[in-house]
Amino acid sequence: MVTNAPIYLDYAATTPVDPRVAEVMSRHLTLEGVFANPASRSHMPGWQAEQVVEGARRQVADLIGADPREIVWTSGATEADNLALTGYLRANRARGRHLVTSSIEHKAILDTASALEAEGFEVTRLVPERDGRISPARLAEAMRDDTVLVSLMAVNNELGTINDVTALAEVAHAHGAALHVDAAQAVGRIELDVARQGVDLMSLSGHKAYGPKGIGALYVRRSPDIRLEALIHGGGHERGMRSGTLATHQIAGMGEAFALAEAEGAADQERIAAFARRFLGGLEGLETVHCNTETSVSVPNIVNLAFDGVDGESLLMALRGIAVSTGSACNSASLEPSYVLKGIGVPRARALTSLRFSFGRFTSDTDIDAALAELRHALNALTQH
Repeated sequence: MVTNAPIYLDYAATTPVDPRVAEVMSRHLTLEGVFANPASRSHMPGWQAEQVVEGARRQVADLIGADPREIVWTSGATEADNLALTGYLRANRARGRHLVTSSIEHKAILDTASALEAEGFEVTRLVPERDGRISPARLAEAMRDDTVLVSLMAVNNELGTINDVTALAEVAHAHGAALHVDAAQAVGRIELDVARQGVDLMSLSGHKAYGPKGIGALYVRRSPDIRLEALIHGGGHERGMRSGTLATHQIAGMGEAFALAEAEGAADQERIAAFARRFLGGLEGLETVHCNTETSVSVPNIVNLAFDGVDGESLLMALRGIAVSTGSACNSASLEPSYVLKGIGVPRARALTSLRFSFGRFTSDTDIDAALAELRHALNALTQH
């Protein structure tokens, strides 16, 4: 048990594993549980492990309106993003070599896109609207005859902005391209229905949805037009798209987490929206505080704030009792301002003063009030001359 732990307001970086998920995982680790290799079909323990894996596959599929056979297990959303972009473009290079994405995607997309450019593919990076959304009209302008894939996230990890996935899919399909959606931040926060929304590929994460780290999935629509070239070889697992021994305990945990998200996601978000209102309401009257998140078009659990006249890193150091971040956890080593904030037109000076606060299932009113008190105290201390 961690004592004197800071108030955790960094749920967008990772969520704690729900105790109910941890309990399910514990049943698939030791000799007394279902621990065997799911590919060992020559004995009962192997068959039992396979049943667990397939049950979890259905739980994940049910949340996004997919067929269980369309779920490919990966080590996380980063691997799923890599498999979606690289696997799809390599498999379809004869049809075209053009990828469209945006300048504020997760680094798992942007870095993969840059690696693909080194292979000879062409990439267009769309500029977002000021609120952080990607305009379907701007996407239409970027489409070309040789565009084979569009990759745009459902919910931005730094701003919380929600894209109109259905409208973006319509544009992509009208030009003969497939749509990939990074939905790591969307599970349990917005409705996902791959069939209704027209999604062809979707990346999913366990640890962003109260499941374990080290496990994710890629939804791959079952269609002759959706073909991927495998990136990891060795056994032909997962319909030949991703080889490797499946981690039964992690998969069971992700399945349970997604089942809980389906059952409790709406109630979670209603409660979290109240926390966000309480938090923002507690900052009213502070003229130096500005909200980078357009809350009317964003999920309630992510709020990105700028604090004029205060260095973001200094403020972060002053907030010892609160766990928050300056932006994406995958880019936290950089001293440069967030590329996402710069991408939506936030001036460099203001971007350097910005912090991301993100709330979750285990946040409480007490947490919010204590965080507000510490934040006000830190701001007063840093602005006194």
